[in-house]
Amino acid sequence: FSKYKKDGAKMGQTIAEKIISQHAGKEVKAGELCIAKVDVAAVQDGTGPLMVQEFKKLGKKTLANPQRSILFIDHASPSPRKELSNTHLVLREFAKETGAVLSDTGAGVCHQRLVESFVNPGEILVGADSHTCTSGALGAFATGMGSTDVAVAMALGKTWLKVPSTFKIEVNGEFQKGVYAKDLILHLIGEIGADGATYRALEFCGSTIENMSMADRFTLANMAVEAGAKAGLFVSDEKTREYLEKQGRGDKFTEIKPDEDAVYERIIKIDASKLEPTVSCPHTVDNTKPAKALKDVKINQVFIGTCTNGRIEDLRIAAEILKGKKVNPDVRLIVVPASKQVYLQAMDEGLLKIFVESGGQILGPGCGPCVGVHAGTLGDGEVCLATQNRNFQGRMGNTKGFIYLCSPATAAVSAINGYITDPRG
Repeated sequence: FSKYKKDGAKMGQTIAEKIISQHAGKEVKAGELCIAKVDVAAVQDGTGPLMVQEFKKLGKKTLANPQRSILFIDHASPSPRKELSNTHLVLREFAKETGAVLSDTGAGVCHQRLVESFVNPGEILVGADSHTCTSGALGAFATGMGSTDVAVAMALGKTWLKVPSTFKIEVNGEFQKGVYAKDLILHLIGEIGADGATYRALEFCGSTIENMSMADRFTLANMAVEAGAKAGLFVSDEKTREYLEKQGRGDKFTEIKPDEDAVYERIIKIDASKLEPTVSCPHTVDNTKPAKALKDVKINQVFIGTCTNGRIEDLRIAAEILKGKKVNPDVRLIVVPASKQVYLQAMDEGLLKIFVESGGQILGPGCGPCVGVHAGTLGDGEVCLATQNRNFQGRMGNTKGFIYLCSPATAAVSAINGYITDPRG
């Protein structure tokens, strides 16, 4: 894609190109390979031990930026067996040896913790977890990489990457009642496919996006990778500024936006007013259907939480629906706040009480059942309706289980009825 007009004048840049150019120390365009400075590097307990092993192979004794090298223990939190406990020891010891920041059990899911405390607009974050792209909602270039790549980033403070071309996702209009950001991203993935945006950046814009809360933007950015994308990006605006101020780092705000004449590989336009509550069916995220078409699907478990929909706004939506009602006796409802901050706020607002009184159970902040390591593993043939981001076969610990993905509203209504239900009634 040429970055020059016919008269030789330079074309504008996308958000991805702008941020990477700033970190590469030169102007770069889509398709170029470059070495870029890394601001934040992160691993979790599944990928961290391999990072430690590879870091030590490099022969390095110190981290390039210890205060912004973060080790999260969130996938098996707390540990369900000794083998995993021993991998946790590796991370705790590495943190003590190097001065890396340790986010231990109970602190929350890495992606939620990163946006709460560590990542700022205009920065580059690399994380050894595919949903690292969540932080893109802050106007950061945030992307998942392998443990070896993150080991190098922690050691040298830089990484190599190919500058992705960008799909512009323009969303306008207002959601119908009962339709949320999760329905939008599931719809988009269903339209373009699980590999439809492989190694592209998704840049979200339009009136719907401008009016969205940061929580909803995090949901969209989080699932960009489910379409194969390298990053999910947003401009940093007043809502970004307000969020950063609330989190105690308003001084880190900087305006990030694309040039008006930026070049996009593809432009996808969506009318938000025409969207319906949407569900991803087993065993791929792009296997989407309207919730109303799945009313015959009986469910055994409902899971509300994760880095996709475990924020306070998500819990409020679910609690409002469940208040004064009872979960179907054939359904197990599991609720997991995405971080300690969310957990405490939900406690203060009485949301946890609503969930427990309805028949649900609360787990400590972390990934919970999503990754299938512990807590909420499915039995053979069981069906789980979850607010998570992935429904691959075996994802929740059993290859004979079936996972459907939805919004917190669809999850809460369905928990009451015992089958997948359109929250609009």
